[in-house]
Amino acid sequence: MANPMLLPVLQWARRLRYPTLFKLTAGLFALTLFIPDPIPFRDHATASGAALNLLVDSHCHLDASEFDGDREAVVDRARAAGVQMQVVPAVTAASWPKLREVCQQAKGLYPAYGLHPMFLDQHRPEHLPQLREWIKQERPCAIGECGLDFFVEGLDAEAQHEYFLGQLKLAREFDLPVIVHARRAVDAVITAIRRIGGLRGVVHSFSGSPEQAAQLRKLGFLLGLGGPLTYERAQRLQRLVRTMPLEQLLLETDAPDQPDAGIRGQRNEPARLAVIARHIAALRGMDIEDVARATTDNARRLFSLPAP
Repeated sequence: MANPMLLPVLQWARRLRYPTLFKLTAGLFALTLFIPDPIPFRDHATASGAALNLLVDSHCHLDASEFDGDREAVVDRARAAGVQMQVVPAVTAASWPKLREVCQQAKGLYPAYGLHPMFLDQHRPEHLPQLREWIKQERPCAIGECGLDFFVEGLDAEAQHEYFLGQLKLAREFDLPVIVHARRAVDAVITAIRRIGGLRGVVHSFSGSPEQAAQLRKLGFLLGLGGPLTYERAQRLQRLVRTMPLEQLLLETDAPDQPDAGIRGQRNEPARLAVIARHIAALRGMDIEDVARATTDNARRLFSLPAP
């Protein structure tokens, strides 16, 4: 992480023609560009304020095997960082029992059940009626993760549509929000949502256009934003965040995936959520507490989460 305090020294040494000092300072500055944050969770530790102690991670896979060795500590770190509630979506029918058990082990974990398009080879036609019975029995906060993925090669588009439409129908039947995966497939997702009608939900890890965002808003869908937003290359997404209605925004980590730029290449955790809130606040020129308060209210309304 580059140290900006070295810049004045660098400029001063160059101006006064101290070549040795200039070379040494320039070398140190260049070196810091390639040093990762030595305290991976430092960013969230600096967060303060009442609103920042009531954050909601609207999308994290806490049941993932990456957390099997320290799941309790991960939840504790999240709470210490102000993340009091986490929505945990499933990916396959086989994952539903473990996800239920994980969410029963700690307060503030809310399960969602669904069939993720990237795991198409693990889905079977009978899983849709099984999902219906599971929803009746477990009463989750949402249906998902479901959707369409046109990025990964080899995923049959017709089969994806069949499972996605089936889950949208269940969401309408049970009046539940739907958590949607839409990688390279936002237009197709919008078409499917319109086809079924009477839905609400969130498109997680949104990376579409302002026009698509506006269409989704009219259809009752919020947009989940997380780690990808923090990278310098995400210019289009950052422009969207500056202008989109705050009422359409949800914070998410997608942990253990999609780490923010501060922990690039490392396992992601819900404790990083305040980092996302800080980036959104900076892009919009807002106080971070206002972003935290609004996104928490959005999540509570969408998922019918309890009051803090």
